[in-house]
Amino acid sequence: MAAEVLSSAKWLYCGEPEESQRAVLVQFSNGKLQNPDNVRFTLYKSNDSTNPRKRSHRILAAETDRLSYVGNNFGTGALKCNTLCRHFVGILNKTSGQMEVYDAELFNMQPLFSDELVESDSPLESQIKTFREKMDSCIEAFGTTKQKRALNSRRMNKVGSESLHRAVAKAAENIIDTKGVTALVSDAKHDDLQDDSLYLPPCHADAAKPEDVYKFEDLLSPVEYEALQSPSEAFRNVTSEEILKMIEENSHCSFVIEALKSLPSDEESRDHQARCIWFLDTLIKFRAQKVIKRKSALGPGVPHIINTKLLKYFTCLTYNNGSLRNLISDSMKAKITAYVILLALHINDFQIDLTMLQRDLKLSEKRMMEIAKAMRLKISKRRVSLLAGEEEEHRLGTLCIPLPPAQTSDRQSKRRRIT
Repeated sequence: MAAEVLSSAKWLYCGEPEESQRAVLVQFSNGKLQNPDNVRFTLYKSNDSTNPRKRSHRILAAETDRLSYVGNNFGTGALKCNTLCRHFVGILNKTSGQMEVYDAELFNMQPLFSDELVESDSPLESQIKTFREKMDSCIEAFGTTKQKRALNSRRMNKVGSESLHRAVAKAAENIIDTKGVTALVSDAKHDDLQDDSLYLPPCHADAAKPEDVYKFEDLLSPVEYEALQSPSEAFRNVTSEEILKMIEENSHCSFVIEALKSLPSDEESRDHQARCIWFLDTLIKFRAQKVIKRKSALGPGVPHIINTKLLKYFTCLTYNNGSLRNLISDSMKAKITAYVILLALHINDFQIDLTMLQRDLKLSEKRMMEIAKAMRLKISKRRVSLLAGEEEEHRLGTLCIPLPPAQTSDRQSKRRRIT
């Protein structure tokens, strides 16, 4: 009957119901309570009266027959809405028609682990746990079915990986016990002789002419060679002014610039040289990268068949962060270097300036000499004049018949440090 009599109410703002304490509103993160009357609440206040920030810190605890809950108004678990907006609680007196309005604060109540689980993890163990382990604990407690399934799968893979490492270590120990260290070192020396063949182009050591030792067809197939016609047109028709502009802009390496300066006038030979120079320039630019993230390695100007060749023969396919990508590893860089040397030999009548190529490829002289000797080039020295009138010593590589004996890189010093 009072509701029918009451037609309007007065708004009376009363501030905080208690001194320095606003009214408490709660929400439960895991749903609604079935029996809200059976919940026992306890509010804890900060006793730090000197720090103005900590003075308003509150922790609200709630207990039911099944679970305990906790919420606070500070730290990462606090609701941001308390600082962005104000909450009020109104109490309506239906007889007098007056509504008393008080300031309120919202707490987000979250389930708390049981005392047994809290006691099982000592403070020291909690500090030692990594971020990944803490996240796994959260997934076990609150994660979805999909997250828990992924967690179990990852743990099973980890167990399998550890078992594999133990099996490999045990097998290695058995091999060492059986063969002995001396025999293993001898086998490693034999393997060194075959290491360089992994990235070297096919070598025909019994060839009668230098051009047949490393055949051009082994480097570029007829279809790939034909695809170079269009992109190499700029090199084929290059002018002296354009070469000067390349030097000023530093857009191409020294070997390419020198090769363009000496292009033959014969149309057929000029076209062949231009294609070779363009592909050599492409290999050097490709080698400077580390990870190929796009399907087109060097942009739209590279023919599709050439781009496919670069990715297939000069990269390793790796799996990282849920995706496949092409990686140019150190061994692939060595392979590209060997093919660059091969192209340069065909361009320069089988004698090249190794020092110039080494600087273009940003290699150490030692590494460049290792690859050149592995390709069975004859190494010599020559004084080269510089622009300032000075001279410096360059290493030359010549492919001549008969071929010198094969030499491999010396890794004995590294092996001594390891053993």
